[in-house]
Amino acid sequence: MADTPIVLVDGSSYLYRAFHALPPLSTSDGQPTGAIKGVLNMLKRLIKDYPESPMAVVFDAPGKTFRDELFEEYKAHRPPMPDDLRTQVEPLHACVKALGLPLLCIEGVEADDVIGTLARRATEAGRDAVISTGDKDMAQLVNEHITLVNTMKDETLDVAGVKEKFGLPPERIVDFLALMGDKVDNIPGVPGVGEKTALGLLQGMDGGLEAVYADLEKVKTLGFRGAKTLPKKLEAHRDEAFLSQALATIKTDCELPVGLDDLDIAHPDREALLELYRRLEFKAWLSELLEGSDEGVDDVAGGTPAKAAEEGDGGERGSAGRQDSVILAQAELDAWLARLKDAEAFCFDLETTSLNYMEAEVVGVGLALTPGEAAYIPLAHDYLDAPEQLDRATVLETLTPLWTDTGKTKIGQNLKYDLSVLAGQGIEVLGPLQDTMLESYVLDSTATRHDMDSLALKYLGEKTISFEEVAGKGARQLTFNQVALEQAAPYACEDVDITLRLHHELRPRVDAEGRLAEILETLELPLVPVLSRMERHGVALDAERLHVQSQELEARIHDLEAKAHELAGRAFNLGSPKQLGQILFEEQKIPVIKKTPKGAPSTAEAVLEELALDYPLPKVIIEHRGLAKLKSTYTDKLPRLVNPATGRLHTSYHQAVTATGRLSSSDPNLQNIPIRTEEGRKIRQAFVARRGYRLVAADYSQIELRIMAHLSGDKGLLEAFAEGRDIHAATAAEVFGVAPDRVTPDQRRSAKAINFGLIYGMSAWGLSRQLHLERGQAQTYIDRYFDRYPGVARYMERIRAQAAEDGYVETVFGRRLYLPEIRSQNRARRQGAERTAINAPMQGTAADIIKRAMIDVDAWLRDENFDAVMVMQVHDELVFEVKKAQVEAFIEEVKSRMQAAAALDVALIVEAESGTNWDEAH
Repeated sequence: MADTPIVLVDGSSYLYRAFHALPPLSTSDGQPTGAIKGVLNMLKRLIKDYPESPMAVVFDAPGKTFRDELFEEYKAHRPPMPDDLRTQVEPLHACVKALGLPLLCIEGVEADDVIGTLARRATEAGRDAVISTGDKDMAQLVNEHITLVNTMKDETLDVAGVKEKFGLPPERIVDFLALMGDKVDNIPGVPGVGEKTALGLLQGMDGGLEAVYADLEKVKTLGFRGAKTLPKKLEAHRDEAFLSQALATIKTDCELPVGLDDLDIAHPDREALLELYRRLEFKAWLSELLEGSDEGVDDVAGGTPAKAAEEGDGGERGSAGRQDSVILAQAELDAWLARLKDAEAFCFDLETTSLNYMEAEVVGVGLALTPGEAAYIPLAHDYLDAPEQLDRATVLETLTPLWTDTGKTKIGQNLKYDLSVLAGQGIEVLGPLQDTMLESYVLDSTATRHDMDSLALKYLGEKTISFEEVAGKGARQLTFNQVALEQAAPYACEDVDITLRLHHELRPRVDAEGRLAEILETLELPLVPVLSRMERHGVALDAERLHVQSQELEARIHDLEAKAHELAGRAFNLGSPKQLGQILFEEQKIPVIKKTPKGAPSTAEAVLEELALDYPLPKVIIEHRGLAKLKSTYTDKLPRLVNPATGRLHTSYHQAVTATGRLSSSDPNLQNIPIRTEEGRKIRQAFVARRGYRLVAADYSQIELRIMAHLSGDKGLLEAFAEGRDIHAATAAEVFGVAPDRVTPDQRRSAKAINFGLIYGMSAWGLSRQLHLERGQAQTYIDRYFDRYPGVARYMERIRAQAAEDGYVETVFGRRLYLPEIRSQNRARRQGAERTAINAPMQGTAADIIKRAMIDVDAWLRDENFDAVMVMQVHDELVFEVKKAQVEAFIEEVKSRMQAAAALDVALIVEAESGTNWDEAH
């Protein structure tokens, strides 16, 4: 036999298995891609494992086959191909062809028959054959020259392997299938004969199905259970047995329009793959292809771009065709300055020593005016033998008129960082601004990444130079001032060139989609300098108070641990899910309500919360976990985040993270500090005002419910808000059928859960869990709610339908949230998208409103004589540090301005208080 086997791939088998076994994936515009990626991973693995082998990928052709003529009901019970899978077939076929592999779809027969015929021909021609499949039926083809491989399970089956797995040799697999049948393909088999019986029959008889029927009396003597009565059953269903044998037998003598000579090793079409990987958003594979290597499996990037470029292996680099200038002389700088002065817009990017803008020093400045041309001005590279560079202070001073010119547009990627670094140098960059990160975010907030490298791959199809390539990794990583200009300049020039090209690509897309340009120009871009100022000012922190709180939490955590040990009857590690599960479910016999993917009883937070309603130990565990998290995340960590130079805490706000448009924050994450617990409020007490000032917290009241009233136009809700009624008490009165003044605290609490739960798409089951009710009672409450507020029900139905038609929903101001799963055939995913469709317009509109307020209030504070500054934004709340004597006047003015941030059908109400710390200001 030849050294290299022929590889035959069962594409249809892998397509279905990848679809059902792997996590669902989709592109930013909703095209499902999970099955495509799964099959391509398998193909890449095979190409890597059999690089010299001729190969073919075989799929079932549409239409009937000869088996349908044998049996009309063949595969009759199979459901139609899910739409989410059907849409992946054409692009998968295109990918297979682009990989340079022969793709076969032969009418009248199945993929199994095509594979069986080619495998037989290969062995007759003196070649081994490897069949790549996940289908057990293929085991009948195995012999000394034909092997099965299943790359999804990393399994190889030769003759011995088939015997070990099925208990039968390959030549008996057809008889095995004939006796037991196949529900998936609707092969009838012999009724009442299952896997064990079929196996016992064939192992006990000397031969296959024919031998069984030739000696039914011998069947009675076989030792397994039911053998004595089995012959009668076999005789009664003789015809079904042999029909099933014919249906299960793979044809190996098909007339095919192709032969072995038509099979070939992979000859990838690079350009076709580039286009497909871009369209399907397989970013790591696209990156590998651009680097000159397309060998990756499991979407893991590999290879080194710099090495690929050096070796001239076709790696497409961002620098291809770009004219770079390294400015080391004043004359060169003057020439660029002259061009910049005449330009209406320019792109810039700072290269610095740190990602922390509070610590960063400017190392150089990148500039670009037109795509394909860039300049780098090195200012502080100080490695051994570094060339003489222009004076940093002088260059920054020279560039300042350009940065402060309100007639010039400044283009950048994540401009907030550059603005903050320059502000540290006393330079205030003035608009207009254009930010490619925000252009991408506004265009599609559901995209996972909006960094320059990801955007370059997605929109330009280019792999950029990573920072690690020029500076190294880990503990030995260089700061940029230590990077030689030979590496630093191409990196810096690429940054501005790619950013400028992205702007030219993204901005027209934003302009072409609805009101997205308005969102970008009136909300996101004006917010950039506002957030920069807020971050740089920071907020004062009482570190000593946090230290005391940490000690108090430590004592309580210790007490809870002791209590948990007492309830368990022994000591154990409260942080160990395995030990906790053993105690709860094995020793205390608490019912298991959910399991992990590996089958172990779950001890997740939601599970413990449900168990805590009836059992004391889970309740203690939940409290212990909560306090431990508060201690590690806040009381211990916050003091370490205080900047030594300012003595204040400087969080980082992120505009391009959440899908709904809300801001997020990190180091610390202010959005997650609890407010409803005593411990959370104590943490807020550590956020303080400096001497002579007070903190003012201004919070929108029930803003999402007000937005729901506006969007739904529900008469009852509009009237309740217009009359200034307590909306939760009003809902309780309607749902429970009592007078407003007779509503009990428990009824109001339930109504609050209904009000907020329904705008988040909560089901009766969810409400029943939250209120500890029977599901039927919870459904009754929901039905009454919709009876009293029919406009809300109509809005929810309308927004679901609109989302399904458009693929997205919008806020009042035109921000879009795309919903890739809104048309999914998977019910759970579709319902999740429908819940998002209901809530996103409210969350997104609330986000838009507070951003409008921040922009207006910031401008007002910069123009007025108030000694006040905005220091924090958390959810629907703004926090200010205000001179003590001006607090009352400030509160009235800021409430008025925040309430005027949007004109809805219901009035916006802002509640504001002051105090020496954040908790007091509530």
